Amino acid sequence: MRTMSPLLLCLLLWDLLDLVLAYLTVSIEPLPPVVVGDTVTLKCNFKTDGKMREIVWYRVTDGGTIKQKIFTFDAMFSTNFSHMENYRKREDLVYQSTVRLPEVRISDNGPYECHVGIYDRATREKVVLASGNIFLNVMAPPTSISVLAADTPAPFSRYQAQNFTLVCVVSGGKPAPLVYFKRDGEPIEATPLPEPPAGTGSWAPRNLLHRDLDDTKVPKSLAAEGEVGGGRPLATADPPRGLAAERGPVTETIPETVVSREFPRWVHVAEPIYYFRHTHAPVSDGTVEARATLTWTLNPQIDNEALFSCEVKHPALSMPMQSEVTLVAPKGPKITMTPTRARVGDTVRILVQGFQNEVFPEPLFTWTRVGSRLLDGSAEHDGKELVLERVPAELNGSMYRCTAQNPLGSTDTHTRLIVFENPNIPRGTEDSNGEWWWHQYFNPKPPREGRTVQRTSLLALPQALKHQSLHRPKPLPLAAGMSLHQKGPCGCSPQHP
Repeated sequence: MRTMSPLLLCLLLWDLLDLVLAYLTVSIEPLPPVVVGDTVTLKCNFKTDGKMREIVWYRVTDGGTIKQKIFTFDAMFSTNFSHMENYRKREDLVYQSTVRLPEVRISDNGPYECHVGIYDRATREKVVLASGNIFLNVMAPPTSISVLAADTPAPFSRYQAQNFTLVCVVSGGKPAPLVYFKRDGEPIEATPLPEPPAGTGSWAPRNLLHRDLDDTKVPKSLAAEGEVGGGRPLATADPPRGLAAERGPVTETIPETVVSREFPRWVHVAEPIYYFRHTHAPVSDGTVEARATLTWTLNPQIDNEALFSCEVKHPALSMPMQSEVTLVAPKGPKITMTPTRARVGDTVRILVQGFQNEVFPEPLFTWTRVGSRLLDGSAEHDGKELVLERVPAELNGSMYRCTAQNPLGSTDTHTRLIVFENPNIPRGTEDSNGEWWWHQYFNPKPPREGRTVQRTSLLALPQALKHQSLHRPKPLPLAAGMSLHQKGPCGCSPQHP
């Protein structure tokens, strides 16, 4: 009996394994980044010579710990695939499984897996498995962009350099967008600043320029030398341009003011130096909020009415997205007073409704009374509205000043309060705070002997007043030497009906 050579034995075993084992390869076609709202088709290609068992698509979440089944194809209950009858004839079949995701969202971002199973050629009880994976990158364009002024409202400083910061906030984008600033349509070349350390919160610009002498208030000798040009320079040399620093204490005694200009020498006519910072933080919905800040030393002379724009470039946008603001000082506040005919005991509201122009940044409002304190005893009041509760007769003819200011400039406007008689209040019964009704109904005078007192409650007071005879009120007399048509400090006539 002849013995079989080892080479022939190996060929026979290889042929036997070829008849038993199945061949399976799986791959998923790559996809470029997609945009929210697009319809995406995932394609899983696999090549095999075996009998199909199943195809399962998974969406992988939580770093791969959770797999959510999104599609299943079971060949046992489908006749879409032809079964191979001749096991000895090797035939490679190419299949493709597709999953369609309509109108993808940011939540669809992440890895996906395609699992394919075929029967073992030796027995149908065993299944051969193979898989492929792909990462679906879903982009979202920014949904909002806005430009704000940091640290506002802020006062106007005529003789001290101020740092000014614009903040551009871009929300809803994924990935983080590219943000940059323009001035009057021209890109701004800014010096980048490093990102703040994690956990430090909002960033405030660091003061980088030190100026400790206001050259509008210098001694006569120094001013003369500076004008002639032949004397010594001022003790404080001009530092390089940059951000304004905190003013240190000035120890030099300044006896008099001889040089008076609208703006001092620190106001540069040349282009300022800008400092730029860009940060971004993830949001719970998968998007990124980007913040860009632009800081420079404000120059009211050249920055007033300057147009600044924040522009955004993003791969999900076909063209840049932008928001614009114009730096404008407040001009011509519009003041209204209610009621229009104020009577003794009324609550008067004086409100700034707007300006003659669009003002940015938001102004700071301060109310004062000319020549005296406010009704509540305070020297000034901050806010757009001044409320005078239960005005007494003593306020007739009083003048009120509203100062509106922002870092670009300041403006004052005046209004005069005319108080009319109230027929429901006998003259001389109100006190300095207008609280006539309190003493009238809670501290009544004792009745005369033999008479009874009928006390009116607060709830019945309006009804009682309603039945009293009303006549047209007359304005109370003004203070001595004051005319009703006398013009106030603003050059306008006082408000009266």
